[in-house]
Amino acid sequence: MNPIVLIPARMASTRLPNKPMADIVGKPMIVRVWEQAVAAKIGPVVVAAAESEIAHAIALAGGRAVLTSPALPSGSDRIFEALQKVDPDSGHDVVVNLQGDLPALDPEMIRGVAGLLENSNADIATLAAEIDDPADYDNPAVVKPVVAWQGNRGRALYFSRARVPAGEGALYHHVGIYAYRRAALERFVSLPPSPLERRERLEQLRALEAGMSIAIAKVDSVPLSVDTPADLEKARKLLG
Repeated sequence: MNPIVLIPARMASTRLPNKPMADIVGKPMIVRVWEQAVAAKIGPVVVAAAESEIAHAIALAGGRAVLTSPALPSGSDRIFEALQKVDPDSGHDVVVNLQGDLPALDPEMIRGVAGLLENSNADIATLAAEIDDPADYDNPAVVKPVVAWQGNRGRALYFSRARVPAGEGALYHHVGIYAYRRAALERFVSLPPSPLERRERLEQLRALEAGMSIAIAKVDSVPLSVDTPADLEKARKLLG
């Protein structure tokens, strides 16, 4: 495998305006995410930036960013446009899509999600952690994967904002980091939004409805995702 890590980032955020540039102990959040991706040491790291401010911050930190259209509808579309710009000859066969709001992400998770594709025939790979707070069972902000587990790895059958599956047993919190085979990413962004995707507001259901396979691995915890001012304060305390 020859992976590349792409980090989509845009300034528009309803809950936390200018989120990528939010200061976390002296550094913009997007720079902290870029640093964690570089620390994973699995391949080049490029930020797919919707605005020049983001690209400039990454350049000042010594990294690479490419500008993408601000009108793109999703992070997947943004990384695909960036991939075409930075790797037009298709040298990279695996693309890791890393969210730009995970400033304290363990680099091992990045290595782990890419490694899932090395040891399976799946089109896409992602991660999940067991939910340890029962209040999250019915929290629609916590996406629950339904997985056919074999030990600590498995095959994703469905994702929902509802409490699934029913009955006794562990429930899992999806960790929104993805690794795509290049051909799978190209196919995925060419597909229209699917009925279940629109219903649940979960992009990964488009892949499942189209018959694509998603491998999933268990991790110990869910990384802090900075979506609100309160989350930002948590990140500052964590990294201070």
